Amino acid sequence: MTDSIMSKAATMEIPINSNGDTGTLTEDDSLEQAAKLQWSLDEKVGSSRGTRDLQQVMVSGPNLNETSIVSGGYGGTAEGIIPTSSIKGPAVYYNAEFNKRIPVTGLGSNMHHSSSSSSMTAEETTRGVAVEKLETVKKWGLNTYKCTKQMISERFGRGSRTVDLELEAQIEVLRDTKRKYENVLRLARALTNHFYNMVQTQHALGDTFADLSQKSPELRDEFGYNAETQKLLCKNGETLLGAINFFVSSINTLVNKTMEDTLMTIKMYENARLEYDAYRSDLEELSMGPRDAVAMARIEAAQQQYQVQKDKYERLRSDVAIKLKFLEENKVKVMHKQLLLFHNAISAYFAGNQQQLEQTLKQFNVKLKPPGADKPSWLEEQ
Repeated sequence: MTDSIMSKAATMEIPINSNGDTGTLTEDDSLEQAAKLQWSLDEKVGSSRGTRDLQQVMVSGPNLNETSIVSGGYGGTAEGIIPTSSIKGPAVYYNAEFNKRIPVTGLGSNMHHSSSSSSMTAEETTRGVAVEKLETVKKWGLNTYKCTKQMISERFGRGSRTVDLELEAQIEVLRDTKRKYENVLRLARALTNHFYNMVQTQHALGDTFADLSQKSPELRDEFGYNAETQKLLCKNGETLLGAINFFVSSINTLVNKTMEDTLMTIKMYENARLEYDAYRSDLEELSMGPRDAVAMARIEAAQQQYQVQKDKYERLRSDVAIKLKFLEENKVKVMHKQLLLFHNAISAYFAGNQQQLEQTLKQFNVKLKPPGADKPSWLEEQ
């Protein structure tokens, strides 16, 4: 392109004056024409060279992540480089030869892409959690609706109910036994409270008799006899209280822990039975309907849910049967020991046989608390 321009400049004709004659150019005009021609050549050559330089800058320029502003054009000295790490805004190259700024696109695209990816990941996670919660609520609502419908149908006699006669009879016996044992526990606690008050009264009465024995010389012996009797009764009463408390504690464990645990399993079994019947009824209703593609898909889904509920129901029914068996064995063993303890302790106390009463507690490993064990020490009171 430069050669063509030079050849064109070399073949330019000499300008002609208005008369058609060749004008004589002065030295100043010649210099002026030469200067204009040189300026035109420099402008065109510079434009071509600037284009090539710009292409070279964009291809082999510095790393965009370490952008700098270069003064004096590409390939300038190091003095013209200004670091732009602290400059905000889009990065540019400034070339004095072109006298304009050249914006560099794509700077910070990695950072923008990373931030965009993080926000998209967080949004997808939040959306996934929301969808999961929505599905859980949907399943819970559908299950509750079906179970409520089945329960109402059973109460009004319109729905069928799965019944295990043998297991239902054992469950009913357990509930009746629990009610009766709770009554025994309530009465035993009442006896303990009343007997404790009686023992405390005997203790106070014995102290009063002992005090009067010292202050009434004429009745010293009579008050003394009664004081000793009340103290002996008080001691035996505390021993009997230990036996009764042990009896109450064992009955409480049997009723409110062992039996209650079995009843919780029974409650889970009854809920599983209700769900099983609800899904069974739903499957039966779908089976009696049309058999198109949509209906068959619903029947297949209902069949899967029915199988899940059936497995759960059978597993809990087996658990209830096993727990009822072990509970019965444990109940007989515990009550045999506790009833024998209660009988021997009461008989020995009211027979006045202190030695037999103490032997009964040793036989059943009942340990009495020493007097004042419930009271805090003087160190704890400080």
